Amino acid sequence: MKVEIAIEGRAAKLDVDSGKFRYEREGAEAIEREYSIAPLGPGSFSVLIGERSYDVVASRGVVRVNGREFAVEVFDPRGLRSRKTAGVGEGRIQIPAMMPGKVVRVLVQEGDEIEKGAGLVVVEAMKMQNEMKSPKAGRVVEVKTRPNATVAAGEVLMVIE
Repeated sequence: MKVEIAIEGRAAKLDVDSGKFRYEREGAEAIEREYSIAPLGPGSFSVLIGERSYDVVASRGVVRVNGREFAVEVFDPRGLRSRKTAGVGEGRIQIPAMMPGKVVRVLVQEGDEIEKGAGLVVVEAMKMQNEMKSPKAGRVVEVKTRPNATVAAGEVLMVIE
């Protein structure tokens, strides 16, 4: 499978084929490695590259690797939509909980104008507090959680447009 991607706005090409991948970022040398992947739950994976293990949680427009969050866009070159119109910058997006946990703080309110990377909500999971950030600039149109709420992985916490 060959796709074009953007990680934190930096364009690259990714080619994944039966246990091997090739990652080529513009202006950098290509990286080729063998990998294995095991699902842990909805949107959650354990990825082994070489001798290094990564905990990966993916949701629409955001990928968290070992607790570090990245805004990610994927463009299928065979798709009908062009790269310029695809991705996180368009329309409403839902911000889901990355893993089950407890909402510690809600940092925004409905109607707030926010910038890309702005903190939205803090969720405590596995004794760690994780601040979820906005993958795009926009306006908070719906807040679906509150402090002290228990959330499931994938549960929508808020909507941004």
